[in-house]
Amino acid sequence: MKNRIIAVLWFTFVSLTSVIFFVLALVIKLATMPFDKRLVLLQQFTCFWGALYTRIIPAWKISIQGRENIKPDKAYVVVSNHQSLLDILVLFNLFFHFRFVSKSEIFKVPLIGWNMRLNRYIELRRGNRRSISRMMADCKKALDHGNSVLIFPEGTRSPDGRIRRFKTGAFILAIEHQTPVLPIVLSGTNKALPKYSFNFHGSHDIRVRVMPEIPYDRFADLAPEDAAKMVRDIMVRELEDLEADRS
Repeated sequence: MKNRIIAVLWFTFVSLTSVIFFVLALVIKLATMPFDKRLVLLQQFTCFWGALYTRIIPAWKISIQGRENIKPDKAYVVVSNHQSLLDILVLFNLFFHFRFVSKSEIFKVPLIGWNMRLNRYIELRRGNRRSISRMMADCKKALDHGNSVLIFPEGTRSPDGRIRRFKTGAFILAIEHQTPVLPIVLSGTNKALPKYSFNFHGSHDIRVRVMPEIPYDRFADLAPEDAAKMVRDIMVRELEDLEADRS
């Protein structure tokens, strides 16, 4: 019962504060449009908004490693493993400028989804070829303007925390745009908020490890499937290392 009450209080706080934060986001968007075409300030505010929801739960202890591997003046195809609905909120703790690729259902969520549209995050309707083509075009446009693009290449949350097979979209994008790949490995979010659960699950260590970028030259001659496998293998080993550090 205690865990259910904490979960209800958390979702209530998220719902109520989202009203205030969306209004502030709208004001920031309107005020900065003339000089901030990339929406850098709005993204920083959104990072604060999302990160706050992970920081108000003391039982979620978030540690970040490798932040120095993010070069603010570079655009990356960022790939992260996907364990939980918490993942994007945890990644906002990096205060990193990116466009996030998300399934279309999230854009329909009042306030939070509206803010995603303000930020020009990239919508994807899974299984829809036209939507996939539009998503790839939007990602290329974002990269052309110096914005990193964040993609979860597994396509959906892992039910057990293990990294599933990667889809090739992120790697087609990196190869065609000749853009370095920046891998990020998450550990612990699947236990803090497992797939198919909206309950509170006690105290958990959540770890974020930003790995060194993989330069374009390293996968330039690979097929997207082979590039996906190479990056997945690297991230699997890194996740195993993170989990070993926990024990």
